[in-house]
Amino acid sequence: MPRIAYVNGRYVAHADAAVHIEDRGYQFADGVYEVCEVARGFIVDMPRHLGRLGRSLSELSIAWPVSRGVMPLLMREVVRRNHVTTGLVYLQVTRGVASRDFLFPPAGTPSSLVITARKADPAAQAKRAAAGIRIITVPENRWDRVDIKSVGLLPNVLAKQKAKEAGAQEAWFVDADGMVTEGGSSNAWIITMDGVLVTRPAEHGILRGITRTTLFDVAAKLGLRIEERHFSVAEAKAAREAFISSATTIAMPVVAIDGDPVANGHPGSVTLSLRQAFFDVAEKSPA
Repeated sequence: MPRIAYVNGRYVAHADAAVHIEDRGYQFADGVYEVCEVARGFIVDMPRHLGRLGRSLSELSIAWPVSRGVMPLLMREVVRRNHVTTGLVYLQVTRGVASRDFLFPPAGTPSSLVITARKADPAAQAKRAAAGIRIITVPENRWDRVDIKSVGLLPNVLAKQKAKEAGAQEAWFVDADGMVTEGGSSNAWIITMDGVLVTRPAEHGILRGITRTTLFDVAAKLGLRIEERHFSVAEAKAAREAFISSATTIAMPVVAIDGDPVANGHPGSVTLSLRQAFFDVAEKSPA
């Protein structure tokens, strides 16, 4: 069955979905996006994702393309039309279509909205988690406002391509002080020898991941302690465990950093316990 996309008020065949060549998302990366996991017929953590979308729009002075109350209805409809019970739903909002000019378009120019959904194979993700992933480190070279979930992701694209060419599955950005910021499409975590979860504070330098936020709740349920602080590449390599988090990976074990094994080079039990408990703790909205 062909995939369906929502584009500016219309449901269209995915193969025919398109936006205008002067859409500011295409011309300037002048837009934001969100990705929600769909699991077991539910959209996971949708209110938190829409809350972050609202913040991103506000920070860039982009108007909601539809009312916030309508957005969940559109997301559910796209998920339904694509028969997705396990996968993801993606939404993107740009400042709209206008003659190419660095200045904002005239007041009243409607924002553009695209929503898509696709299926995923839970067995493949489980297999990857059982094996763990390898990561590389790259110098931090992104703009200062990575707290906004902008579609301007060229540094992330280059970092993840470099990881692929190195036989890895993710790249961690490292700042000028040698501290890990976050991954190309994920937040970065380590677990100390004392069993404490460590992740960089989200006030500056990283995106406040929604899965990251929910993992705080999962850790509390499991009786695990979290420290929000910076950590170095050397500390990560010497950690008991390391993992990444995102809507598409949940908690994914990291077994090697720049070719050096983390602990015994196998997924750690704490990370796997976080992964197993995640769905029971996360907020679930019927798809």
